[in-house]
Amino acid sequence: MLYGMILGNGHPSNVRIPIYDFENREQGAGSERKSYMKRVLLKLSGEALAGEKKTGFDEDTVTAVALQVKQLVNQGIEVGIVIGGGNFWRGRTSETIDRTKADQIGMLATVMNCIYVSEIFRPVGMRTNVLTPFECGSFTKLFSKDRANKYFARGMVVFFAGGTGHPYFSTDTATVLRAVEIEADVILLAKAVDGVYDSDPKKNPDAVRYDEVSIQEVIDRQLAVVDLTASILCMENHMPMYVFGLNGEDSIVKAVSGDFCGTRVTV
Repeated sequence: MLYGMILGNGHPSNVRIPIYDFENREQGAGSERKSYMKRVLLKLSGEALAGEKKTGFDEDTVTAVALQVKQLVNQGIEVGIVIGGGNFWRGRTSETIDRTKADQIGMLATVMNCIYVSEIFRPVGMRTNVLTPFECGSFTKLFSKDRANKYFARGMVVFFAGGTGHPYFSTDTATVLRAVEIEADVILLAKAVDGVYDSDPKKNPDAVRYDEVSIQEVIDRQLAVVDLTASILCMENHMPMYVFGLNGEDSIVKAVSGDFCGTRVTV
């Protein structure tokens, strides 16, 4: 059983609420399943949002994500979202541009992604806001925990764009940082790969997927979940992750219900 500490969301700080009851998935009357999550941080891969095109956006893919997130919002779950920028730019692969400038381009790529995806969310019935750690004129609002909590209280989906606002930190690190700051119960890590493997499944056809793995083992074995800085931040702040493939049917909804198919990274 995993537990999340709920702070500042109407629960006393000593309450430990089960994130997911693997033994008793059916809660309440009948067969209706009920999630115990109050607030989640969803990390979306930029490449996954590009679909088969591998770059830019695939609107059908983004709309499918929006419809799933709406189901979570309708259940009363507060959703924050971080999106990678790999469908536009991967600064770490550039050998000719100054690293700081390359990372700044990557931050702007995540801002574009969040603005686009947030606009796709609105026609399906959700209210959204985009927060960044630096000023973007009238495009976004400046991040603060108080502002994020205000938007969550209004039932909005909050997008955290622009990474940490500093070079040399990936969107993985930004994801964990924001999850810790907003006191999320869990990080939902939606990737192009359907979980955590003992080796790269693209290179090794015999790679084995974990159903569950500890964050300590992720660090010790250097498993490709999130980067090392993000992994240590997860470990130090006891932030669990569910890792799954974005392209799986209803994969985001299943991550908070009894049908999760992926890897649970425990702390």
